[in-house]
Amino acid sequence: MPMLLPVGTKLGPYEILGPIGAGGMGEVYRARDTKLDREVAIKILPEAWAQDPERLARFQREARVLASLNHPNIAQIYGVEDRALVMELVAGETLGSMLRHSALPIETALIYARQIAEALEAAHEKGIVHRDLKPANVMVTPAGLVKVLDFGLAKMVDGTTVADDPEDSPTVTLSPTRAGIILGTAAYMSPEQARGGIADKRADIWTFGVVLYEMLAGKHAFSGESVSDILAGVLRAEPDWSALPAGTPLRIRALLSRCLERDRTKRLQAIGEARIAIDAREPDSMPPGGTARRSYRVPWAVTVLTTIVALTAAIGWWRAGRSDPPRPLMRVEVELGPEANLARTTSGPLLALSPDGTSLALIVRDPSGETHLATRRLDQSRITPLAGTEGASAPFFSPDGEWIAFHADRQFKKISAGGGAAVTLCDASADMTGSWGDDGNLIAALGWGTSLSRIPSAGGAPMPVTKLNLEKGEFRHSWPQVLPGSRAVLFTTEYAGRSTDEADTEVVSLKTGKRTLLHHGGFFARYLPSGHLVWIFHNVLYAASFDLDHLALTGEPRPVIEDISTRRDVGAQFGFSQNGTFVYVSAKGELQRSIFWLDRAGKTQPLHAAPGLYGAPRFSPDGKRLAFSSSDGQSHEDIWVRDLERDTASRVTLLPGRNQAPVWTPDGKNLIFWSSNPAAPGIYLTRADGTGVAQRLTEAKTEQAQLSVSPDGQRLAMAQVGAGGGVEIWTAPVGDDAGRSSAGVRLGMAEPFLQTPFTTILPAFSPDGRFLAYTSGVPGKTGLWVVPFPGPGGGWLVSAGGDSPVWPRGAAGTGREVFFQDLESQTIMVASYAPTGDALVFDKPREWSPHRVLDLGSPPVRAFDVSPDGKRVAVVLNADGTADPKPITHLTFLLNFNDELRRRAPAGK
Repeated sequence: MPMLLPVGTKLGPYEILGPIGAGGMGEVYRARDTKLDREVAIKILPEAWAQDPERLARFQREARVLASLNHPNIAQIYGVEDRALVMELVAGETLGSMLRHSALPIETALIYARQIAEALEAAHEKGIVHRDLKPANVMVTPAGLVKVLDFGLAKMVDGTTVADDPEDSPTVTLSPTRAGIILGTAAYMSPEQARGGIADKRADIWTFGVVLYEMLAGKHAFSGESVSDILAGVLRAEPDWSALPAGTPLRIRALLSRCLERDRTKRLQAIGEARIAIDAREPDSMPPGGTARRSYRVPWAVTVLTTIVALTAAIGWWRAGRSDPPRPLMRVEVELGPEANLARTTSGPLLALSPDGTSLALIVRDPSGETHLATRRLDQSRITPLAGTEGASAPFFSPDGEWIAFHADRQFKKISAGGGAAVTLCDASADMTGSWGDDGNLIAALGWGTSLSRIPSAGGAPMPVTKLNLEKGEFRHSWPQVLPGSRAVLFTTEYAGRSTDEADTEVVSLKTGKRTLLHHGGFFARYLPSGHLVWIFHNVLYAASFDLDHLALTGEPRPVIEDISTRRDVGAQFGFSQNGTFVYVSAKGELQRSIFWLDRAGKTQPLHAAPGLYGAPRFSPDGKRLAFSSSDGQSHEDIWVRDLERDTASRVTLLPGRNQAPVWTPDGKNLIFWSSNPAAPGIYLTRADGTGVAQRLTEAKTEQAQLSVSPDGQRLAMAQVGAGGGVEIWTAPVGDDAGRSSAGVRLGMAEPFLQTPFTTILPAFSPDGRFLAYTSGVPGKTGLWVVPFPGPGGGWLVSAGGDSPVWPRGAAGTGREVFFQDLESQTIMVASYAPTGDALVFDKPREWSPHRVLDLGSPPVRAFDVSPDGKRVAVVLNADGTADPKPITHLTFLLNFNDELRRRAPAGK
């Protein structure tokens, strides 16, 4: 097909850079979005085809289908320009290209298959069937992320010429909706498609089985010299089961058998069952490559080090007479007893392994609910609490293992691993983890939305190591690691409005300050003694060989562990030692939440009972609806509205990325929220009934979340990162003049209200709009403050431990009270006030309800809102109605992990 668009052609804001490929429905081009300065993919429908109503309808249908699918394993759609579909440009290699050479290692195939299953599951939940799944429609990025392409079967090829490659054999379409059609590529068709029947989600399940078989066997499940031969095989032949590698787990063989059942009534009925089967981890086979693995589960009462010694001896005996590589990977599942009570905190990593692999530093929770630092020698059976470490988080060891640094009380501290008095090193408003170099200095991020600083191990004034590039939208430098020799620091660069999927791994020279980009995508990078760089992407640990002398990756990234517990604000829950021991917390069974009614007596009643990861509940002005955010725990978050009278809930945002911090306009018709939409981050407005399209109100280079609208609807307050790296409060006028959005709202120029190099967050307008409450992280002035708006005035401290202020609205708003969450007791408090001229006089805060409230993490997310009648609140709690973080029940130890990495991710040439 001749090229339709020459290089340089403009389609709206998109400039054509060159062709990518051609399909039955048109041509695909690489293009540049001149507004956002990024590359995209554009699918063009030929002019002649645009005159064909059926083909044009298919093009429009694909746009609608893709627009409704928002999942990390499905290529996103950004928009439509005339006959052009603007899509995410996915870098990488198609699965079809990878399979031209050989089969995939079993574990790699299963990691890819799981992601394909998740994509299909998300589509099937919306009633969408792919109908043309095949390796050519599956892209694998360099980081190992799978992206499924071409949902909706947008290919239509005239004629019946047989392609040379069965994978690219013609897709024949007689009608898009009626029986009698043959949809799909021959080698991957289900039997019902081959017979011309209607394809439902079970056809996708068949094709999923065919693709998984091909990844494992390295050959087509059904092949032939012509399309007719292939279809005959699909209808009658059995795959060559002997072609599967000997190490294929029994559960995967059973899964393939169920997926490739010709009678679709007996076939696997839901693709989610495939995901569950893949996740099952029974030791039923040898892994790829012949490297033996053993999995052991031992109680915490059995000393871990003793177990390791015994296993090492067993390995030596097992290796005798074998030619397998030395030191195979050993997995030890360590059950934690009640005395451990490892806390699932929301504020940083909770464990660290000493460099020699003999001790663990742990964040544990005592019976009163207080968290503190403890140590556990692996050759002993008891945990030793370290006095003076209450509220500790994010521990890490000194290079000699003698000291442990940690964060507590908005300070950076250290304590001897054997116990003693904690020593304050410097102030630190946020609990981001750090790293201790062998030159006697520590490197850490000392606040939320800050760069890196160097702190002497004896304490003293921090010195800057990096500087945020605000023009590029850098939000923070985090998760540092001082590399051996202390000449450079590894760290993660996060960008405002983007998820950790789009973060960068960088290294900075401590001598010159020069920064070098190492890898794009993922976060929490660490250099391991095996000579590898590892990082987290979608709960998966990836590894690539790394040249420490030249500070450069030397091998291709490979997925190595797929279930590590991670969160953007917490980091990754793993530790490692120099001798090859790796320990981590599994992400399986992560905490789920629900939304409850809570009254003064502490009684709860389900309000939105479906388990999920919820936050920021907000009542509508009339109290009849509740808006809240719902997250997948990684890179996507949506806003929902629950109708409290009809007892129904509906999603009202369809933008990609994180959509959070909803606030109602005073008339109750609209919601204003922040979106990290990769195509256009900023503040948006959408109709609360879910109709219409969300309107972008601001273009922002930094995240503007934690919103509050003044009662008259004339001002919007927000928290955002300032030029000095602190988090500041800004406000913007809300207007409705000429340039307004279709919803009748626009935002004027934002103006600073409270500027500080520290942290001021969670702004909230009073019911009369004359005052603004907020939470301060300024040293010496921490807590809940109220200041006159728009000023001037010094303000009043309501509570030194207060957070998340809420002024009741409606009838409750006349009671002159402000509600807030107490950081120490984690209960809801209330403080009454009386106006005296232009000032407010606050009474001593009192407990409103004895029921504890969840800490939803950092940056803070509101966990409750007060109903307009003031009699109860909507609050986010654990799914069982409790508020304490669920303790972690076990740790996974991987022995000889250095050798495993060298085998799984060898150095490149």
